[in-house]
Amino acid sequence: MKRSLPVRAFVLGLVLVITSLGAQAAPSQLDTDARAALNALYESSPAAKALGAQAKAILVFPDVKKAALILGGQGGDGVMFQNGRVAGHYSLGGLQIGFEAGAQAFAYAMFFMSDRALADLRADRGFEIGADPNIVFVDAGAAAQVTTATVQPDVYTYVFSQKGLMGGLSLQGTKITRQN
Repeated sequence: MKRSLPVRAFVLGLVLVITSLGAQAAPSQLDTDARAALNALYESSPAAKALGAQAKAILVFPDVKKAALILGGQGGDGVMFQNGRVAGHYSLGGLQIGFEAGAQAFAYAMFFMSDRALADLRADRGFEIGADPNIVFVDAGAAAQVTTATVQPDVYTYVFSQKGLMGGLSLQGTKITRQN
Protein backbone atom coordinates (compact mmCIF):
# COMPACT_ATOMS: atom_id res chain seq x y z
CA MET A 1 0.00 0.00 0.00
CA LYS A 2 1.43 3.37 -1.05
CA ARG A 3 1.32 6.32 1.29
CA SER A 4 0.23 9.66 -0.06
CA LEU A 5 2.83 12.42 -0.47
CA PRO A 6 1.39 14.62 2.35
CA VAL A 7 1.52 11.69 4.81
CA ARG A 8 5.11 10.90 3.85
CA ALA A 9 6.11 14.55 4.20
CA PHE A 10 4.45 14.78 7.60
CA VAL A 11 6.09 11.58 8.86
CA LEU A 12 9.48 12.83 7.61
CA GLY A 13 8.90 16.18 9.33
CA LEU A 14 7.91 14.41 12.55
CA VAL A 15 11.07 12.30 12.47
CA LEU A 16 13.21 15.41 11.85
CA VAL A 17 11.62 17.32 14.73
CA ILE A 18 11.94 14.41 17.16
CA THR A 19 15.57 13.76 16.21
CA SER A 20 16.41 17.46 16.56
CA LEU A 21 15.02 17.55 20.09
CA GLY A 22 18.41 16.64 21.49
CA ALA A 23 20.28 19.32 19.53
CA GLN A 24 21.42 22.13 21.79
CA ALA A 25 21.89 25.78 20.97
CA ALA A 26 25.17 27.45 21.93
CA PRO A 27 24.77 28.77 25.52
CA SER A 28 25.39 32.43 24.66
CA GLN A 29 22.81 32.40 21.85
CA LEU A 30 20.39 30.44 24.02
CA ASP A 31 20.83 33.00 26.82
CA THR A 32 20.10 35.85 24.40
CA ASP A 33 17.05 34.07 22.93
CA ALA A 34 15.66 33.23 26.38
CA ARG A 35 16.07 36.79 27.64
CA ALA A 36 14.34 38.13 24.49
CA ALA A 37 11.47 35.65 24.91
CA LEU A 38 11.00 36.62 28.56
CA ASN A 39 10.99 40.33 27.66
CA ALA A 40 8.38 39.64 24.95
CA LEU A 41 6.22 37.84 27.51
CA TYR A 42 6.57 40.75 29.94
CA GLU A 43 5.51 43.21 27.22
CA SER A 44 2.41 41.19 26.39
CA SER A 45 1.43 40.28 29.96
CA PRO A 46 1.77 42.63 32.94
CA ALA A 47 0.73 39.69 35.16
CA ALA A 48 3.79 37.73 34.02
CA LYS A 49 6.01 40.72 34.78
CA ALA A 50 4.50 40.95 38.30
CA LEU A 51 5.14 37.22 38.83
CA GLY A 52 8.71 37.66 37.61
CA ALA A 53 9.33 40.32 40.23
CA GLN A 54 8.30 37.89 43.00
CA ALA A 55 9.71 34.64 41.58
CA LYS A 56 12.66 32.85 43.17
CA ALA A 57 13.72 31.88 39.64
CA ILE A 58 12.37 31.86 36.09
CA LEU A 59 13.04 29.08 33.59
CA VAL A 60 12.55 30.12 29.97
CA PHE A 61 12.47 27.81 26.94
CA PRO A 62 12.48 30.23 23.99
CA ASP A 63 11.91 27.67 21.23
CA VAL A 64 10.12 24.42 22.06
CA LYS A 65 9.27 22.25 19.05
CA LYS A 66 6.38 19.81 19.11
CA ALA A 67 5.14 17.40 16.44
CA ALA A 68 2.73 14.49 16.48
CA LEU A 69 0.84 12.05 14.33
CA ILE A 70 -0.67 9.65 16.88
CA LEU A 71 2.83 9.39 18.44
CA GLY A 72 4.79 12.57 18.97
CA GLY A 73 7.42 14.41 20.88
CA GLN A 74 8.48 17.81 22.05
CA GLY A 75 11.72 19.33 23.20
CA GLY A 76 13.86 22.39 23.58
CA ASP A 77 16.58 24.03 25.60
CA GLY A 78 16.10 26.68 28.26
CA VAL A 79 17.79 29.09 30.62
CA MET A 80 17.23 29.58 34.35
CA PHE A 81 17.31 33.21 35.48
CA GLN A 82 17.79 34.12 39.11
CA ASN A 83 18.10 37.75 40.19
CA GLY A 84 18.36 38.71 36.51
CA ARG A 85 21.40 36.47 35.91
CA VAL A 86 21.82 33.15 34.13
CA ALA A 87 21.82 30.43 36.80
CA GLY A 88 21.84 27.31 34.61
CA HIS A 89 20.76 25.61 31.41
CA TYR A 90 18.02 23.00 31.12
CA SER A 91 16.47 20.73 28.53
CA LEU A 92 12.82 19.86 28.14
CA GLY A 93 11.71 16.65 26.48
CA GLY A 94 8.49 14.75 26.25
CA LEU A 95 6.58 12.06 24.44
CA GLN A 96 2.89 11.86 23.73
CA ILE A 97 0.44 9.36 22.36
CA GLY A 98 -3.18 9.81 21.36
CA PHE A 99 -5.38 11.39 18.76
CA GLU A 100 -3.17 14.34 17.96
CA ALA A 101 -1.64 15.62 14.76
CA GLY A 102 0.33 18.66 13.72
CA ALA A 103 3.50 20.57 14.41
CA GLN A 104 4.17 23.75 16.30
CA ALA A 105 6.82 25.82 18.01
CA PHE A 106 6.27 27.89 21.11
CA ALA A 107 8.01 29.58 24.01
CA TYR A 108 7.56 28.38 27.55
CA ALA A 109 8.28 30.16 30.86
CA MET A 110 8.05 28.71 34.36
CA PHE A 111 7.97 31.01 37.39
CA PHE A 112 9.21 29.23 40.52
CA MET A 113 7.60 30.96 43.48
CA SER A 114 8.98 28.83 46.32
CA ASP A 115 12.30 27.40 47.42
CA ARG A 116 10.68 23.94 47.53
CA ALA A 117 9.68 24.08 43.86
CA LEU A 118 13.17 25.25 42.91
CA ALA A 119 14.73 22.41 44.93
CA ASP A 120 12.46 19.91 43.12
CA LEU A 121 13.66 21.24 39.77
CA ARG A 122 17.30 20.97 40.77
CA ALA A 123 16.95 17.42 42.11
CA ASP A 124 18.88 14.71 40.29
CA ARG A 125 15.73 13.07 38.97
CA GLY A 126 14.62 16.20 37.10
CA PHE A 127 11.25 17.90 37.20
CA GLU A 128 8.21 16.18 35.74
CA ILE A 129 5.41 18.44 34.57
CA GLY A 130 2.11 16.93 35.56
CA ALA A 131 3.52 15.07 38.57
CA ASP A 132 3.09 18.03 40.92
CA PRO A 133 -0.46 19.33 41.47
CA ASN A 134 0.86 22.75 42.53
CA ILE A 135 1.61 23.94 38.97
CA VAL A 136 -0.75 26.46 37.39
CA PHE A 137 -0.85 26.88 33.59
CA VAL A 138 -1.64 30.46 32.60
CA ASP A 139 -2.77 31.65 29.18
CA ALA A 140 -0.56 34.68 28.45
CA GLY A 141 -3.45 36.40 26.68
CA ALA A 142 -5.92 35.90 29.53
CA ALA A 143 -3.74 36.35 32.61
CA ALA A 144 -5.60 39.30 34.14
CA GLN A 145 -6.71 37.17 37.11
CA VAL A 146 -3.08 36.54 38.16
CA THR A 147 -1.91 39.33 40.44
CA THR A 148 0.70 39.62 43.14
CA ALA A 149 -2.15 39.30 45.65
CA THR A 150 -3.37 35.99 44.18
CA VAL A 151 0.02 34.27 43.86
CA GLN A 152 -0.25 31.00 45.81
CA PRO A 153 0.92 27.94 43.83
CA ASP A 154 4.59 27.00 43.69
CA VAL A 155 4.98 27.22 39.90
CA TYR A 156 3.23 29.32 37.26
CA THR A 157 3.70 28.29 33.65
CA TYR A 158 3.12 30.39 30.54
CA VAL A 159 3.00 29.05 26.99
CA PHE A 160 3.31 31.89 24.49
CA SER A 161 4.43 32.83 20.96
CA GLN A 162 2.79 29.76 19.45
CA LYS A 163 3.40 29.10 15.75
CA GLY A 164 2.01 26.20 13.77
CA LEU A 165 -1.05 24.02 14.11
CA MET A 166 -1.65 21.22 16.58
CA GLY A 167 -4.95 19.60 17.36
CA GLY A 168 -6.37 16.62 19.14
CA LEU A 169 -6.27 14.89 22.47
CA SER A 170 -3.32 13.01 23.92
CA LEU A 171 -1.56 11.81 27.03
CA GLN A 172 1.91 13.20 27.45
CA GLY A 173 4.76 13.32 29.86
CA THR A 174 7.30 16.12 29.96
CA LYS A 175 10.53 16.13 31.90
CA ILE A 176 12.96 18.97 32.55
CA THR A 177 16.58 18.20 33.38
CA ARG A 178 19.62 20.33 34.10
CA GLN A 179 22.36 20.33 31.48
CA ASN A 180 25.98 20.03 32.59
